[in-house]
Amino acid sequence: MDSSTISFSSSSPPSPPPPQAARADLDAVSLDRLSRSLDRLLDPTFLNCADAEIVLSAGGGDTGGAIVGVHRCILAARSSFFYNHFSSLPAHANAGEKPQLKLGELVPGGSHIGRDALVAVLGYLYTGRLPPPEAAICLDDVCTHQACRPAIDFVVESTYAASGFQISELVSLFQRRLSDFVMIALAEDILPIILVASTCVLTDLLNQCIRRVATSNLDNHYLEKGLPDDIYAKVKEVCWPDESLSSILDPEHEKRVRNIHKALDSDDVDLVDMLLKESPVTLDDAFAVHYAAAYCEPKVLAELLKRDSANVNLKNCSGYTPLHMACMRREPDIIVSLIEKGASVLETTLDGRDALTICKRLTREKDCNGKLEKGKERSKAYLCIDILQQEIKRKLFILEYQISAEESIATPLLVDNFHMRLINLENRVAFARIFFPAEAKLVMRIAQADSTEEFAGLTSANSSKRKEVDLNETPTMQNKRLRERLDALTKTVELGRRYFPHCSEVLDKFLNEESTDLVFLESGTPEDQQVKRMRFSELREDVRKAFTKDKAASTAISSSTSSSSSLRYDGKVRQGYRKGKLSR
Repeated sequence: MDSSTISFSSSSPPSPPPPQAARADLDAVSLDRLSRSLDRLLDPTFLNCADAEIVLSAGGGDTGGAIVGVHRCILAARSSFFYNHFSSLPAHANAGEKPQLKLGELVPGGSHIGRDALVAVLGYLYTGRLPPPEAAICLDDVCTHQACRPAIDFVVESTYAASGFQISELVSLFQRRLSDFVMIALAEDILPIILVASTCVLTDLLNQCIRRVATSNLDNHYLEKGLPDDIYAKVKEVCWPDESLSSILDPEHEKRVRNIHKALDSDDVDLVDMLLKESPVTLDDAFAVHYAAAYCEPKVLAELLKRDSANVNLKNCSGYTPLHMACMRREPDIIVSLIEKGASVLETTLDGRDALTICKRLTREKDCNGKLEKGKERSKAYLCIDILQQEIKRKLFILEYQISAEESIATPLLVDNFHMRLINLENRVAFARIFFPAEAKLVMRIAQADSTEEFAGLTSANSSKRKEVDLNETPTMQNKRLRERLDALTKTVELGRRYFPHCSEVLDKFLNEESTDLVFLESGTPEDQQVKRMRFSELREDVRKAFTKDKAASTAISSSTSSSSSLRYDGKVRQGYRKGKLSR
């Protein structure tokens, strides 16, 4: 029997590993334990033993103004940048006072760094490891999260931090990741990569971005607004290497369009009217609504839309409608203004994205799914998504009933269901107008129900409610009229539920229990009428109490919103509001 067989069948314990291997395993375990221990120092729930603080800038994502506690000894020992910085700090007068470092002033591009990216890079200095990028997941369930905007923003912000803190190995790692993004990301999402490549002097990455953007179908105004002048000039050189090619454009037309855009930049819509009268250029020719939705204040777009001379669903050369541009900016007021003017939430871009998808792929999952802190208002991204989701539900609801109405010509059962739905809505709105006429009138005007004809039913008992009968009205015309009334009443009820939830609950309960026709008060014996009138008086009192609750809640929300808005807009620099608005 050979030695190998003896060795295999022996019952003696295995020979110990070489001393070098055991030592290496022990070192690995010790280093891992040390890293895990140091990682706790950046946990805000851990002991508050930090001796310095880094203050994030207001522009650092949704966490602007947040404070991250740090430990000077660890950072100084691990980084020459922090060693030189901390050693040059003056001694504080108060022994317990912690020195604060403003991130926007500490490193180039520091105003763009959010808390998650800062903690990740500091965690590398503490532990030698990078944590998983939990912040790099968008809200779209269909997205693979390989190159959506949150994933790009996280690496971009981390690059600013790694470059500013002079961590060369991390800069190289992040540069490779950004280079991968450039090949697969949407063209408009490459602009933040261009900015970080320019700031951190990543020449190869910058050239790669310029080539990709120059060969895309991005709108020139988008590039001009989102890029520094020198970078935009380089993009134009790649687009038009021969100056003679640019002469194909109509210079006079371009001059007139640019004047309209300058007037919008100055918030002067009256000047826009004058420019339109003096030239053949229209709002659609200048893509003025697109421009206002992307760069101007909400009140400017609202004034522009009052002209009713622009197509709110017009697509620009990139295949974007004004609503798509507003979603890229994530400004709720602008989205609402466009929807009220008929902007379609179902329109898609050239690559198949609708308005909701655009918003979701720009929004981090943690920003909308996280627990809302007490006293903190919802983010603009959350409000935009909520507005779009509600509008999509309304559109799908209307389409469903439009299909039913089309089929109702040939199907008597669907006719009855459709008309019953209308009668129920008419009676519900009629009750609301009895209990709070001023508010109901306002809601009906917003829903444009006051411009549609009341449905009185098809029975002879109700036919007297109609002012006149159009004998020339065809079934198709009748269906269209009834659908318009149904849509308006449906929107009226939806708005009522939103602004008067307590009143809506009372009406729901009443209409489910009692007859939904107003004439029920006058039917039956005198005793029956007396009982019904008593029930109606009880309902009036219940609605009055519910209305008081709704008004109190509305007043609280309005005062909270007003105070937060005044703080948010106080001191805002107009040029900074427009320049680069879509680059973040």
